[in-house]
Amino acid sequence: MAIVSTRRARHIGAGALALAALTASLTACSASDSNGSDAAEGDVPDGVLVDASTCERNRDAGTIVYVSGYGYSASAGQMDVFLADDLGYFEALCLDVEINASGANGQQLVGSGQAQFTALGSASDVVLAAANNDNLVAVATYGTEPPFSIFANEKIESLKDLEGGSLGYFINLTPIASAMLDAADVDSSEVDMIKMTNYDPTVVTRGQVDAIVGYASNQPQTLRAMDESFTEFLPADVGVSGTYNVMEANGEFLREHPEAAADFMRASLHALQYCLDEEDDCLDTLAEMAKDANQGDAFPREQLARTWAVESEWVRNSAGGNPGVHTHAMWEPELEIVAKYGDISEIPALEDMMDVDLVADLYDGDELAWPAS
Repeated sequence: MAIVSTRRARHIGAGALALAALTASLTACSASDSNGSDAAEGDVPDGVLVDASTCERNRDAGTIVYVSGYGYSASAGQMDVFLADDLGYFEALCLDVEINASGANGQQLVGSGQAQFTALGSASDVVLAAANNDNLVAVATYGTEPPFSIFANEKIESLKDLEGGSLGYFINLTPIASAMLDAADVDSSEVDMIKMTNYDPTVVTRGQVDAIVGYASNQPQTLRAMDESFTEFLPADVGVSGTYNVMEANGEFLREHPEAAADFMRASLHALQYCLDEEDDCLDTLAEMAKDANQGDAFPREQLARTWAVESEWVRNSAGGNPGVHTHAMWEPELEIVAKYGDISEIPALEDMMDVDLVADLYDGDELAWPAS
């Protein structure tokens, strides 16, 4: 598996100072001191924010591979991992993290044990994946606003108008979209469903398809920036609820290294808070990282800003409260949707698909314990 590391020479603020100190100390610890004796076993390098036993425990977990299935998107559960790496937060907890940002199928790699973490777009995606692999465990959900929308040519004034027309979708017609059509009393057999390979949203405004199931924070925002006229239908408009972005972990890794898994999430959530508080710096860094990885054209700074302007509000307004915290109750409405529209024979039990304590236990009230409580 090709691993794309995001380690760069530039870091930001206090994270830069910590990383510089950490790098120097790691070098010093691997060599002899000025008197020719080896550095004392169990010493914690400068810049590391945990004690020696915790540092050793996290190192013993080995390399943690995170897969970004959506490249350098400004999305929770993705950009925070990039920033945690860039700011030195993983190193501060003695975690060895590598990032695969090639847009590979993260859930397959995580489920097979070739990677340890990946983010998916909603609980629906997790349930569909978990139905075929019992080695996937959701450890964080970042919002209770479904990320999908149906955006259409302006001649489409209601979802019912899609009857006799065409609706595009990417990869699969998400159960949330099916629920939206059903809630709007659309006869789906009268809609020409087209699998899309072109992510250009102007195919809708140019009339090549009547509508597309897309991400509310992405394609519709691009059309707005272009001052294009179109119609958008959100799940909430027709009473459909769901979730936004889920972090999944390899179940075996989670069982064998629960503390290291918790610290991976601790560092990521610490970076997520940084991105909520320091949006411009965070987006500048992410855009530069995409450019350095030859993905700058796919993730320009202005697009990242449009995406984060929407998705950051989903994080802030999550019914889970603190970022990443999730409960069974948050997932239950979407489970009903997947059971009805997901075309799977059996829904795994929530207790088998979710760990609701890992992230919740990282918080002391409303504050993330950093580096630990």
